[in-house]
Amino acid sequence: MTGRRQAEFNDPRLVTVYDAECTWGPDDAFFLSVVDEVPAARVLDLGCGTGRLTLAMAASGHDVTGVDPARASLDAARGKPGAERVRWIEGTAGSLPDRSFDVAVLTSHVAQFFVDDGEWAGTLADLRRALVPGGRLVFESRDPADRRWERWNPTDSRSQVVLPDGRTVDVWTEETSVVDGVVSFDRHYTFADGLELVSTGRLRFRTERQLRDSLRSAGFEVAQVYGGWRREPVGQGDGEFVVLARTAFRRGGRG
Repeated sequence: MTGRRQAEFNDPRLVTVYDAECTWGPDDAFFLSVVDEVPAARVLDLGCGTGRLTLAMAASGHDVTGVDPARASLDAARGKPGAERVRWIEGTAGSLPDRSFDVAVLTSHVAQFFVDDGEWAGTLADLRRALVPGGRLVFESRDPADRRWERWNPTDSRSQVVLPDGRTVDVWTEETSVVDGVVSFDRHYTFADGLELVSTGRLRFRTERQLRDSLRSAGFEVAQVYGGWRREPVGQGDGEFVVLARTAFRRGGRG
C-alpha cells in the first residue's frame, strides 16, 4: 500500500474524512476571538483547508480571503453554506497582493508544513508584504518539548470517524522518522468496505526561539507567545506555541 503525499488535503475521499474529524474546537474559538478584536477586518486565512474557520470569520462580519494550494479542500469549502461570502484562491502566499489585509491567520498547524527554513522565511516575507503596517499575524506551532509525535502510533492515535452518510473510517497516525526537528509520518485510513488509504507528510517542530528569530528577521514584532488556547504560559497549556505578532513599522513610521 503506497502513501500519497498530503492526500488528506488532496484526495476528495480523505478530505471528507478530514472534514468530519476536524470539527470546531477551542483553537477555532481562540483565532476567531483574536480576529474579532479588529472590527470588519480584512482577513487572510492562509492554508484555509475546507474552510471551517474561514466561514466563521466571514459570518462574524469580516472580509475574508481563503488561500490554499489543495484544490480538493477548496472544492469542499466552496460547497458549504455561506461560502459566497468568502474570496477563495487556489494558490500560496506568493500570489497575495501588497498591503491588503489587516489580519492573517495560519491555523491547524499550517506553519509546520513549511519544513525548510528558506520556505518558511519566504512565506513570512510574503505575509509581511500582504499585511498593512501594524497588521496582525496569528498562528500556532506545536512545542517540540511536548514531543507530540511520540503519541503518533497505532494505539494512542487511533480513532473512528463517522462520515455524514453514516459510514465509519478507522484512522491512526504513525511517526516514521524524526530528524533535526522534522517529523515524518503516515496517516492511515481504513474504510468500512475494506478500502485502505495512506497520507504521508512532514512537519517542522521549531523551538520558541527559532520562531521568534524567524519572525524578527521577516519584519514582525512578537506581541505574545502562549502555551495553549486559554492563553496559558508556554509549557503549561496544550503543548502549543500560540503566536501573536504584528508587522513592525520601519523608521519614519511607515511599514
